[in-house]
Amino acid sequence: MKILKVDDLVSIKRSIESGTSEQLAVVKEIISAIRTRGDEALKEFTEKFDRVQLSSFSVTEGELEAAYQEVDQEYIEIVREAAENIKSFHEKQLRPSWMTTEENGTVLGQKITPLDSVGVYVPGGTAAYPSSVLMNVIPAQVAGVKRIVMVSPPDSEGKLPAAVLVAAKEAGVKEIFKVGGAQAVAALAYGTDSIAPVDKITGPGNIFVALAKREVFGDVDIDMIAGPSEIAVLADDTARADEVAADLLSQAEHDPRACSVLVTPSLALAEAVAEEVEKQLAVLPRKEIAARSIADYGAIYVTADLDEAVETVNQLAPEHLEVITENAIELLGKIRHAGAIFVGRYSSEPVGDYFAGPNHVLPTNGTARFSSPLNVDDFQKKSSVIIYSEKALKENGAKIAKFARMEGLEAHARAVETRLKNDN
Repeated sequence: MKILKVDDLVSIKRSIESGTSEQLAVVKEIISAIRTRGDEALKEFTEKFDRVQLSSFSVTEGELEAAYQEVDQEYIEIVREAAENIKSFHEKQLRPSWMTTEENGTVLGQKITPLDSVGVYVPGGTAAYPSSVLMNVIPAQVAGVKRIVMVSPPDSEGKLPAAVLVAAKEAGVKEIFKVGGAQAVAALAYGTDSIAPVDKITGPGNIFVALAKREVFGDVDIDMIAGPSEIAVLADDTARADEVAADLLSQAEHDPRACSVLVTPSLALAEAVAEEVEKQLAVLPRKEIAARSIADYGAIYVTADLDEAVETVNQLAPEHLEVITENAIELLGKIRHAGAIFVGRYSSEPVGDYFAGPNHVLPTNGTARFSSPLNVDDFQKKSSVIIYSEKALKENGAKIAKFARMEGLEAHARAVETRLKNDN
């Protein structure tokens, strides 16, 4: 890994989410075809991109039962325990509707309502992601969403990974479809004969999925435009080089464009980690992917002191941040920008990916400066409730009318004044 000074700090922001003009054109063509030809186009794109002909997109009960035969009981128990941890964490995020009564009799409040329907995209490709099922489905369930639809690209035999199907069944998903890519996003947004439309789409995917989510936003809601994964490790000389290197590689193996960064005031640790990364890379099963990621987007920044290291991390605003320092908890209040913060040696990033409970769908590409992990609020909407009293309108009606006229909206003013005149 490259060892750099903070003066050489570069942004972790990468351009993949923007796509090329050619990619965007393909996505727009796919969306248009799905909107006009529905299932017919969906079948054509599935054959073209996934290399399989499907007569039906729905996952059957038989396929779910078969999936349970392909995984061992230990995995099923792990999924169940992880699901319970995720549910418990997200239940703490629930907020009730509320009302308050003013002295003049006016009642103001906020009504919280779950979305009617949500579509969850689960990636396929080079790995299976049952954790993505749990992290997207469970907070929606906790929020009260009644209809949750899952889509995921099939393999060349027209199947979804058994581990993914088991996770979906355990999470209680009733509608599972074997479709992926931009065509799946379009189907969720606009509907086909097979797939009824939803109100919101969540979940990560490749560049075509990201671009499609961006295109349909406004007709439906989306969670975020997720970029390649990233991790920053803030460590001092109390950290073990082999553990830090392993954590950096845990994200590098995701994607050639994943970003893994160590920020440390210790040159000795920096050198030891750089050496350890190369050693561990040599025996990593996904070493080609990880090696490209480390070469292109990996870096070690050596700072003058710990304070400068903290500020460097805040500039990066990483998706995942590990703090492995002496008295690490004391630095928590100084961290302003990070999607998820893992504090202490035993809080390795995969703990959050799979099992601890907090959501692993996190802001990437520096957007942790202004956005949050996927949470229960993402699956609810809030309506303001205004029950204005007669007394309040008499007290404030003239002010409201004047405010309206300041904006040149005479009908607004008269709507209030009419009531005042009628009650005199």
